[in-house]
Amino acid sequence: MKTILFPGQGAQYKGMGKELFGAYPDHTKNASEILGYSIEELCLDDPNNELKLTQFTQPALYVVNALGYLKKRDEEDNTIDFFIGHSLGEYNALLAAEAFDFETGLKLVQKRGVLMGKASGGGMAAVLGVKADDIKTILVDNGLTDIDLANYNTPTQTVISGTTESIKDSLKIFRENKMRCIPLNVSAAFHSRYMRDAQKEFAEFLKQFKFSGLTTPVIANATARPYKDEKLVTTLSDQIASSVLWTESIRYLMGRGEMEFVEIGRAVLTKMVTEITKTETPLIIEEEPEKEAKDEKIENEKEDTKKKVAVSSKKKKSVDKVEKKKKQSSKIGASATDGNGFFKASSLGNKDFCEEYGIKYAYLTGAMVRGIASKELVIRQGRAGLMSYFGAGGLSMSKIEESIQEIQSELSSGESYGLNLLCNLENPQKEQETVELYLKYNIRYVEAAAFMQMTPALVLYRLKGLKKDENGSVCCDNKILGKLSRPEVAESFMSPAPERVVKRLLEEGKITEEQAELSKSVPMSYDICIEADSGGHTDGGIPTVLVPSIMSLRKEMQQKYNYDRTIRIGQGGGIGTPEAAAAAFIMGVDFVLTGSINQCTVQGGISESVKNMLQDINVQDTEYAPAGDMFEIGARVQVLKKGVFFPVRANKLYQLYTNYNSLDELPEKTKAQLQDKYFKKSFDDIWHETKSYFEEKGYSDRLERADKSPKNKMSLVFQWYFRNSMKLAFNGDEEGRINYQVHTGPALGAFNQWVKGTELEDWRNRHVDEIAEKIMLGTAELLNKRYEAMNSCG
Repeated sequence: MKTILFPGQGAQYKGMGKELFGAYPDHTKNASEILGYSIEELCLDDPNNELKLTQFTQPALYVVNALGYLKKRDEEDNTIDFFIGHSLGEYNALLAAEAFDFETGLKLVQKRGVLMGKASGGGMAAVLGVKADDIKTILVDNGLTDIDLANYNTPTQTVISGTTESIKDSLKIFRENKMRCIPLNVSAAFHSRYMRDAQKEFAEFLKQFKFSGLTTPVIANATARPYKDEKLVTTLSDQIASSVLWTESIRYLMGRGEMEFVEIGRAVLTKMVTEITKTETPLIIEEEPEKEAKDEKIENEKEDTKKKVAVSSKKKKSVDKVEKKKKQSSKIGASATDGNGFFKASSLGNKDFCEEYGIKYAYLTGAMVRGIASKELVIRQGRAGLMSYFGAGGLSMSKIEESIQEIQSELSSGESYGLNLLCNLENPQKEQETVELYLKYNIRYVEAAAFMQMTPALVLYRLKGLKKDENGSVCCDNKILGKLSRPEVAESFMSPAPERVVKRLLEEGKITEEQAELSKSVPMSYDICIEADSGGHTDGGIPTVLVPSIMSLRKEMQQKYNYDRTIRIGQGGGIGTPEAAAAAFIMGVDFVLTGSINQCTVQGGISESVKNMLQDINVQDTEYAPAGDMFEIGARVQVLKKGVFFPVRANKLYQLYTNYNSLDELPEKTKAQLQDKYFKKSFDDIWHETKSYFEEKGYSDRLERADKSPKNKMSLVFQWYFRNSMKLAFNGDEEGRINYQVHTGPALGAFNQWVKGTELEDWRNRHVDEIAEKIMLGTAELLNKRYEAMNSCG
């Protein structure tokens, strides 16, 4: 496929069109007559130094672009699939698509140039090397809300537009933050709210012209979607005061298929396109005009059927509903049964794993902290013959105990469930108390996360479940799922409990001699879950790299310790579609584990406000930010980026922490920004709250360190923001929405795209057990199709 690009203002230069005016004398003559001056003289000689003025620049570029395209068309008789122009260049795109003739287009551009040329009192600047979302945050944080983002040229090049004074202020702020910002030599704030008067006048001017339907799609700057014939006038007039969505436009074109981009004139836009295609993902969008036509056809067919058979309204609605569900089920591959193919959902993964965990599929639902993996979620999975881990991390002991009691009262003895255990290096006593609670209630399945080494509490849990059966074999009643993303951590889980820890527990009387002895013959965990690019704490690992590596390690550890059974390996992180699950099973994993996709369900223990945001994200809408619980060591979590400022602000706080030694050292302007914009509280008020929080939690040692170290105190003040942002998200505080901290991975974006257009597009129709069913059945169906396709090629 091929797209022709037309450049806009800024691409002009003295001498442009030199080889074109003589080749197209009639067009050149007509242009000069319409404009009232020699277009050839303006472009080649510019005797009055007018080429840089908007009212002259725009007609000149339009003419040169038009002649340049004519030359290319005459020389190359190729099929063009799309046209697109940057700002002024959009008029050339519409001309090429035959919306109007050459003379009409020139009159439009001449009027546009005059209107924009007489505008004044504003300015523009290009910000380089900074993402657009970060620019927005900086502007909002500094009170520069009268500045608009005018041109989204590339992921690292954005043009801002606003009043002259605000643009000057922004230049200073960007430069203080060591960001490259270049003022543009323009007379007004183009492509912003300040052009609305010009937009209204131009809209009236357009009424005197008639436009033809487009013969080739043209991508509109204002929408990043193809022009619609019936909305051409509105879209064209809106362009003057709207942002140029260039990056999204190119991503849209990338999503149409393999695309060749050809620019008219010098390679101005080509450089932008190259950056976008190398760094951004294609934007896959269903064509609305086709969809509307299809829907209209369906409705007409329904009416015809209704007249012919005279069915009742009630019966027809029932039929339509069934048909809709059939279409939805077809899209997401959710058959009602396990099918008759070679692969079955119930046979994927490790059969022994399913039997040992008491589940029908080799599919687990992972824990999400603070009860996001709620007791309702755990109960629903258990009743469906599946299993989930309750998100106990971050909850009080009383809340965990209350949840355990409810889960146990709701599930029968044959229905499985587990709880998670987070490593707590800051407060190992909390970890110890959690394990003791689990032992008290005979919890048999634990998901161990964030462990870098085997702690006494985790070893205690494992060893308390060791015993011999009637045949003399070692039984491990307390099963640990080791969730990890590093081979060295996997090695710790695949090894027997550390001797020094076992010895200490034995000396303290917490385990028996037999348990200490049996610990030498079993690993800390027979079940390892490799966590790839997931929500929350993550190393951003790549499964196709991690899985083979840790499988090789498993072989080595099996041989080293001569275990009497095989360690099983599963994959979590990135599992949101049948395709992802199929890839994992093809690599040979014994089970899969989902996480982020379950947060955005009816059972997810997070606010409706957050779920509304999550159901609309795509794979690119997450970002890495510092982890509040491991702030000082620079650990990172993956969080929601779309619609919030949290990742930008959290990264800024960590940057300040690393660059300064105390709150007092911070620049005065930065102090004001943090207290007024980020926190909306004074440092003193935050410190008072922080002290109360740590005293209540029993972390007096942390307060003592802060009293001795100003840098540590600064860290605790900054960490308040992380706790508060999480609290805002859980409570669904709409006023604090821009500060929501929401842990999620890109798998949810992939899931959203998979279910788009079905009833599962709305989170209110998403239930964790039904999602599990659809993914596993869809995986089996997909593998069967691939298997049949390969056999047919044989």
